[in-house]
Amino acid sequence: MAPTTGPGTAGDIACRAIREGSELILAAGGDGTLNEIIQGMAQSQVPLGILPAGTANVLATEIGLGNDLERAAKIIPTCVTRRIALGRVDCQAGCRYFLSMAGVGFDAQIVYDLEAGLKERLGKAAYWIAGFAHAFRQFPEFEVEIDGSIRAIGSFALASRVRNYGGDFEIASNASLAEDRFETVLFRGRYALPYLKYLCGMVAGRLRGMGGVSFLNAQSVRVFDPAGRRIHIQVDGEYAGCLPASITVVPNSLTLLVPPDYTTAE
Repeated sequence: MAPTTGPGTAGDIACRAIREGSELILAAGGDGTLNEIIQGMAQSQVPLGILPAGTANVLATEIGLGNDLERAAKIIPTCVTRRIALGRVDCQAGCRYFLSMAGVGFDAQIVYDLEAGLKERLGKAAYWIAGFAHAFRQFPEFEVEIDGSIRAIGSFALASRVRNYGGDFEIASNASLAEDRFETVLFRGRYALPYLKYLCGMVAGRLRGMGGVSFLNAQSVRVFDPAGRRIHIQVDGEYAGCLPASITVVPNSLTLLVPPDYTTAE
């Protein structure tokens, strides 16, 4: 057992464990902890197993482990290995791998502004409170280039490897960890009113086909702002930097332990 000693330490712990001959990394934590760990595991052959113990546990929910740590611990011995791709963000802050999703604009601004203490006290509710606090702000729109050809504009871009968002709602319903691609979801709108509409559509499961929302499959996404404004990026719910950025799929990058019925479902 190797507890983290602070933010940014989990990746080094995982990397050191692999160098010393560990045959399995078993991670107890949320999506942010997992994101740190894969920085030290990307391109290795050592499997990663998940014990959900965080705020949202998006990845654990996606593969069927759920949010209950004890239940997941009972499932882990029956899990099988699956080789998957990772996402990668390259921006001025550096390179960052991710498991579930990268967001640019609206949700990344919420992550950037969120107080760590509020998140610790309130969990998921902290994100909702922070989101409503942005209701009267203007959302800058930026440009998105999909696979080097398709150009679009939006104030929130999501490049997702998973179907669920925040562990509660389904946004990218065609995304899959089994495929070497993202489902990219692009939202337009400079003010809060369109986002209230999007929220209702998300809750009702009717986001697809709604005006102002586009769904595109992609292996690479380039995001930039011609005006040079400070527009933020988040990966797996953690702050990652500012535009401009390239978001790419890196095939065959991680071995993940998944329940047997997840492989069947795919």
